[in-house]
Amino acid sequence: MFNLSISKLKVSGLAMVFLGFSALGHADDITDSINEALEYYKNGEYTDAAQSLDYASQLVKQKKASGLESFLPKPLSGWTEEKTQSQAAGSGMFGGGITAERKYNKNSASVTVQIITDSPMMQGVMMMFSNPMFAASDGGKLEKIGRQKAIVKFDAANKKGEIKIIVANRFFVSIEGHGVTKDDLKGYAKAVDYKKLASLP
Repeated sequence: MFNLSISKLKVSGLAMVFLGFSALGHADDITDSINEALEYYKNGEYTDAAQSLDYASQLVKQKKASGLESFLPKPLSGWTEEKTQSQAAGSGMFGGGITAERKYNKNSASVTVQIITDSPMMQGVMMMFSNPMFAASDGGKLEKIGRQKAIVKFDAANKKGEIKIIVANRFFVSIEGHGVTKDDLKGYAKAVDYKKLASLP
């Protein structure tokens, strides 16, 4: 009985959160799912209500992922870009975070930039920044790119590397390249507007 009451409170609370979002004028599948959940809730169908709210939650995350796309940099001079991908990832992908990703190409060289947020694995990544030994153990080293602390790992012999940056303790920016120079990687790292990204609610 107690567990059922908790379930009711949880469903009701989630519904209030999503109703606040729908009040912003998003008359779409999100509001449909919320209304469906409320109907299930009124009829005592709590499992179905929770599933409908979970679906609405995924749709909200997808919208948030789409919003991250605008922070991915434009192609540098001489480079081309592929279609941007954004998704609310499942638990198997970086701990279930929200991701926006774009790949850039120049002849045989390629760079992939990812922006990830709302991932429970962020704590593990942040540990690498707080202790240089963690970064060094994987062949990387701490550097500054603009005003951002970054972990830079580059293999000059194989022309590949990656740059990791944490923004406002909420966003993880990853720049990974193959067939590239270190300057290519840093160029894309510098092209991200970190100040604007940090200001996102």
